This record gives sequence, structure tokens and C-alpha cells, in this order.
Amino acid sequence: MTVAIVDCGGANLRSVQRAIELRDQKAIITRNKSDISKASFVILPGVGSAKSVMNSLESNELIEIIKNLTKPVLGICIGMHVLFDRSEEHDTKCMEIISGDIKKFNSMLNLKVPQMGWNKVSFLQENTKKLDNYYYFANSYYSQIYENTLASAEYGHPFAAAVQKDNFIGCQFHPEKSSSAGIEFLDYFLSIN
Repeated sequence: MTVAIVDCGGANLRSVQRAIELRDQKAIITRNKSDISKASFVILPGVGSAKSVMNSLESNELIEIIKNLTKPVLGICIGMHVLFDRSEEHDTKCMEIISGDIKKFNSMLNLKVPQMGWNKVSFLQENTKKLDNYYYFANSYYSQIYENTLASAEYGHPFAAAVQKDNFIGCQFHPEKSSSAGIEFLDYFLSIN
């Protein structure tokens, strides 16, 4: 089995690759349509802005390929944001896989923006409750809690820490930076068939 990590120009590609390889899985960093189509799992990693990630996906003609994938796809942080309809970050049109908009945290709520550090995540489905733990976040933008919410966290107000629609999963936290909790979450993703 191969995990294709889509090179969207982000800075955390190697750390995601190492985290997957520690799970005894082959992981390649690629922009190649064939690599992405043939892989058993696909990851959209998450450092950068929604606009820069969408521009990279568009310039490499990957948007329709990704939207039509039937294998498990994981979007991390910005990689999760681009699964939605739109992001307030630079008013960016995203891939429209999951309904809803990505919003900016309100700094008027006496929150430090971005949220940086560990936060408690509560999974909502019985089969994922074992993943409840503290995960590492680095985000200024978030998804509200929708019908596709897989897990929630709180930062000034509740928000979606993870989402799932069909074979597409998004996590607002960084599993590759979340120690043993992140390993368990990646094991969960890699066990989906």
C-alpha cells in the first residue's frame, strides 16, 4: 500500500511523510496525477493559506482528480479547509466536497489568534471515541460544527476538530505533531478501507 502526500507547496510535507513511514507504510510526496490515482490513501497536508493550496492544486490540474477519488483522503489543517465550499481566508473558493464555509476566529473574544498548542478533542461517534485526546493545533480559521463533524474542540466556542463525508476526512489538528494521539489518529485513517 502507498500513501500519496499531495505536494501543495506546504512546509510540513516531510514531517507528514515521516509520520506515515513510522506506521510501516510507504509514503511518497507527489503532484503526479497517476501517483495520486494509484495510491491506496491520499493526504492533503496543511501548512500555508487556502488560496495558495487551491492555486497549487489548480495549476497542477489536481482538483477534479481529488474530488473524484473513492479511496480514503485525509486533509490536514489547510488540507481540511480546501475540502469545504469556501474559506474566509482571502475569500477563497475551495473544492466544494463538504458543504460549509471556513471562518476566522474572532480576536474580539480575547483569543490569541492563531490558536497554537494542545487542545482537547472529543470524537462524536462510538467507533471513534477511543481517539479522544489532546492534539496539536496551529490555526486561525475553523469549521463550525456541521452534520459532517467527526470530532469537536473548543477555542472561545465549539468548532469542528475533525470532519468526515464519505471517504473524505479532515482534521484541524496536526496528527504529525500530536505525539501518540496523532499516531492513533493516523492508524485510524490508515485502517479505513
